[in-house]
Amino acid sequence: QVQLVESGGGLVPAGGSLRLSCAVSGDTRCISDMNWYRQAPGKGREFVASLAPGDRTHYANSVTGRFTISRDNAKNTVYLLMTDLKPDDTAVYYCNADGEMCPAYWGRGTQVTVSS
Repeated sequence: QVQLVESGGGLVPAGGSLRLSCAVSGDTRCISDMNWYRQAPGKGREFVASLAPGDRTHYANSVTGRFTISRDNAKNTVYLLMTDLKPDDTAVYYCNADGEMCPAYWGRGTQVTVSS
């Protein structure tokens, strides 16, 4: 089992920044990719960013150039640095871990609200 706990959400004005954290614990041997997703009110969950082995990153078009995913292996934590935030970024942000040989794991999410 893998446990994921997000933190760092909050209320921020448009143009501001936030850094989300995802603390990872448990048996992570089968995990290869760490991802962030988000779900805005009334919408489905959408991909935001991924971090694959070799520190390969991938971003949704809507956040490219503004968001950065990274990890600190010593702290077992994955981060999502969000800059130049827009009201459309308002959502619950979820951390996700997956790999070919294990199920996908999800955290409970952290709320990000961007005021205009």
